[in-house]
Amino acid sequence: MDSLRCTRNGCTGTIEDGYCDVCGLAAVKSADVSHNHNVTQTLKNLPLTTGTGSSPLTSRSQGSRRTSGSTARSSRRLLGAGLVSVPELPSTEPEKAIIPHPMVPENKRFCSNCNHTLRREKGFCSKCGQKFSFVPSLSPGDVVVGQYEVKGAIAYGGLGWIYLGFDKILSRYVVLKGLLNSEDASSAAVAVAERQFLAAVKHANIVGIYNFVNHGGEGFIVMEYVGGKTLKEIRKTRGPLPIAEAIAYIHRILGAFAYLHSLGLVYCDFKPDNVMLENNDIKLIDLGGVRRIDDPDGDIYGTVGYSAPEAGEGPTVVSDLFTIGRTLAVLVTDIKSFNKENLYTLPSPQEEPLFAQQESLYRFLIKATGTNPDDRFQSADEMADQLLGVLREVVATSTKIPRPATSNLFSGDMLAMNYSGSFDPIIPNYQQLPVPILDSSDPGFNAVLNASAIPDPVKRAVGLEVVVKQFPLSAEAWLRLANNLIDTQDYREAEQAIDKVAAKDPWDWRIFWYRGRSLLAQNQAKEAQKAFDQVYFDLPGELAPKLALGLAAEQAENYQLAIKMYELVLRTDPSYVSAAFGLARCYCSLGDRQGAVAALELVPPTSNLYTRARVEIARTLINSERSLPGTQELQAASVAIEALTLEGSDRYRLTKQVLETALNLITSRQLSATTDLTILGQPLQEQHLRKGLEKALRDMAHLAIGEEKIRLVDEANRIRPRTLI
Repeated sequence: MDSLRCTRNGCTGTIEDGYCDVCGLAAVKSADVSHNHNVTQTLKNLPLTTGTGSSPLTSRSQGSRRTSGSTARSSRRLLGAGLVSVPELPSTEPEKAIIPHPMVPENKRFCSNCNHTLRREKGFCSKCGQKFSFVPSLSPGDVVVGQYEVKGAIAYGGLGWIYLGFDKILSRYVVLKGLLNSEDASSAAVAVAERQFLAAVKHANIVGIYNFVNHGGEGFIVMEYVGGKTLKEIRKTRGPLPIAEAIAYIHRILGAFAYLHSLGLVYCDFKPDNVMLENNDIKLIDLGGVRRIDDPDGDIYGTVGYSAPEAGEGPTVVSDLFTIGRTLAVLVTDIKSFNKENLYTLPSPQEEPLFAQQESLYRFLIKATGTNPDDRFQSADEMADQLLGVLREVVATSTKIPRPATSNLFSGDMLAMNYSGSFDPIIPNYQQLPVPILDSSDPGFNAVLNASAIPDPVKRAVGLEVVVKQFPLSAEAWLRLANNLIDTQDYREAEQAIDKVAAKDPWDWRIFWYRGRSLLAQNQAKEAQKAFDQVYFDLPGELAPKLALGLAAEQAENYQLAIKMYELVLRTDPSYVSAAFGLARCYCSLGDRQGAVAALELVPPTSNLYTRARVEIARTLINSERSLPGTQELQAASVAIEALTLEGSDRYRLTKQVLETALNLITSRQLSATTDLTILGQPLQEQHLRKGLEKALRDMAHLAIGEEKIRLVDEANRIRPRTLI
């Protein structure tokens, strides 16, 4: 019988007694696809509820989601994008990490062949006969390939003992990673596979691979030494981490995952153990489970509680992202039954108070850890963009300092962009919502852009219909056509256009966005609220879905939800002035005059609606619909108007409203007259208020013409103070 050739890349040896006579490693054999310790158990999903009383859609399609990269790129130049300061760790001497008596605990000894628990450190499995050894193969003082002096073992993991070494040639500490079970051929296969591609991995947040060496018939990876502490150690010492700090760590590491995925690699076994914090930055420190996405035969490594339900079938980008979501959840909460009832799910906000307090974070985690891979984020960049938005919200809420940023997906506040200068009351309107930014990767991008620039809505619709015929696969063409049809009140045709996109990709968040706009335009506020709620699940870091949800909730008279959404938007970015006016309307509807004024005070002086907000403050202070204003409100309204730079009819009209309100309160004896208080220069007495009101009416008449002029003069004559003449 001919000897078997070694199938390892670049090796010319033959297999004798199960081992190669050249590379010295075990023969490569087909490994069963499985997780460590039976990760493939599936549990029934728990119902998901949030502070909005809703849950994400779970059955958008029976098909499989198309894989696509994010069209937006993330900014991850600094830990936490410069929004968070993390505690500094004291520097540690490398040799202090050495384990004096290295030994694998019994509860971590399993047979690589049958997963049977092993009690001894070396020998043969009593169940299947597989040979095993958990004894470190290197000792302090050993010199590997004449270059790396072994200082001692510093850790052990799923693939092998990890040793601290010192490079005698380059005078630097290094890490040598060998096999945990030196008799495990499957682990040996993984170690050799690492040699083929890991040397090309170069990223600031991934431990560097220096070399691959053989020593005593065993292979070792020589890696960069990274000091500091793992996130597991930090979490164990401090308990649940502050939300902003934990998000900063995870947001930073997503850049490393985006890099790996761009190389066609998946990490597989991400968890707090595998991230090291050093010098205010973090690194992936264990590449033992990294494999190619398209490798059908490689071993699959994972950890119970972190791995995705489908990972046993083959790791993917989205199964990697699942492990990141689970890791973030572990860093900020104590999840009960993490390995049992909540093996693949998260506690509800009713069970975990943090999730009730931080709804955007909760929605992010639900999105990241969806049981259906198609419901998750589809790229590390997409995930990072949304997590950064959540971080901005968390930091802004905790520090009470706004953290605005330009969205990669939406335009800015449309009320501010389209404000005409009118002082008519600002009512809720779907056209105040931001517009999604055109996807530059869409096949019809240029044609849609040109057609959308046509000012006349009818001609614009014709132009977009031409684009749809020219680019039938363009989602943007159909969606922009739908948006135009909404503006022209052709709601049925708009829905048909939206359905065209939904048929191709039911997970496209824009479907729900434009459908929500259509429903809001038709005054179907409760139905619109459901659509925007789904967009909030899909884009938990964006402000536009929260604004839309607030607007729909306000129109549905769900004022508490509307207030919550409007406040989240304003705390993060006060430039969304439509949220300030909406918040003020909600408080007015609840009879909270001071709450409404406080909301309008949030409009920044840099906004083109700042003066408009001051006008609304004066109107709110004298509003009598819910309760009558008192002397304090009248005086505050007077101060607000006097501070305005308004001229002409707008100022005269506002002056009339305030003096008229004060006069009515005095004549109806709701207020007592006094000379100690003046309203717009007039003492709070009937005769003086009439005089001031008469002047305001005559000033208005001076600027009016025709019948309006006559009406104002007649009103001034009726209101003027009575005299004896």
